Amino acid sequence: MAQFKIPAVFMRGGTSKALMFHLSDLPTQQNLWPDLFISAIGADDPYGRQLNGMGGGLSSLSKVCVISQSTRPDADVDYRFFQLSPGNRIVDSSASCGNMAAAVGPFAVDEGLVIGNGNRICVRIFNVNTDRIIRSTFPLDKGVAAVNGDLRLPGVSGSGAPINLEFENPGGGATGKLLPTGQPTDELRTQDNQFQVSMVDAGNPCVFVRAQDLGLVGSELPDTLTQLSEVLHELNNIRLSASVAMGIAGNINQASAIPGIPKIAMVSHSSNTVTLSAETIREDDCDLVIRMISVGQPHRAIPVTGALCTAVAARIKGTLVNQLTKTRSIERSIRIAHPSGVIEVNADVVQQNGSWHSRSASIDRTARRLMDGNVYVSTPDSDG
Repeated sequence: MAQFKIPAVFMRGGTSKALMFHLSDLPTQQNLWPDLFISAIGADDPYGRQLNGMGGGLSSLSKVCVISQSTRPDADVDYRFFQLSPGNRIVDSSASCGNMAAAVGPFAVDEGLVIGNGNRICVRIFNVNTDRIIRSTFPLDKGVAAVNGDLRLPGVSGSGAPINLEFENPGGGATGKLLPTGQPTDELRTQDNQFQVSMVDAGNPCVFVRAQDLGLVGSELPDTLTQLSEVLHELNNIRLSASVAMGIAGNINQASAIPGIPKIAMVSHSSNTVTLSAETIREDDCDLVIRMISVGQPHRAIPVTGALCTAVAARIKGTLVNQLTKTRSIERSIRIAHPSGVIEVNADVVQQNGSWHSRSASIDRTARRLMDGNVYVSTPDSDG
């Protein structure tokens, strides 16, 4: 069987890249999608480089988004996200991607799914993965999404037009609860050890552990972490146990088949740290330091949903993130140091009747269309 082509757009959103598909261009039988996505991205590559597809050898570059007009009265478009991996055939739709959410609004306008008028637009995005609304607000240039601007993102060269993403009611999208266990901290046991962790579900569910409890300083860069196989193995054990404790999976085996969530993050006090570009982040310029693992790989920045969850967790009294976050005279802004720089997130969190509630979280990103046309895919029967 020969290859066949599917219309697609290749876009950067924040610090990620993905293939963007119209729902109408994909087979109506969704059980056919995983093989198509694997072929297009070049996943399941024993060499991990994805040379036979559009992926870039990292989890942040192995993504697919499917967009369609929404039938909901509170949304303009529906957004379905799929996380792939360079090294296996898992196509995970359990999580969302905040970075690629930055590309959804511009895609919708440029593809004619939403008509842009004036100099600015707000596109209401329904995230099918999390059952939540994201409001994407960005400037227009002659009816299409503006690209040029002054906003610079750590980890992305150049600058671009700012896209403000407001995640409405981000808590409990995957588990139904902002604090899935009902507690700000829990003791979590792995096969060999026990750790104090915080499990929070906002944007995407995350499990937070102190870097020091794993024998780390907390400012290690991704290439260093990649060499620490025993630490990465234990972090994955924590993630699997947290998946069961949060109700995402029924057992460890089921958790292994859901690599996208929960995200796992090592947190530490603010300190002077060095970025991947050899720049120094001063202790006074951040409120805490984080290192996040995404689909088994140390993330070279921080997933947007992970940053949202971190900022929300920082507002919940008693979480490890709250304990480690620098106290300063701010209302909602949290500055998070990650391997590529500092990301600033606004989180509106309140306590009502003894329970914590996340009303919203917002962040600024940029996005850019890189290429459009057709992507060529094949089915397993045509491989070889």
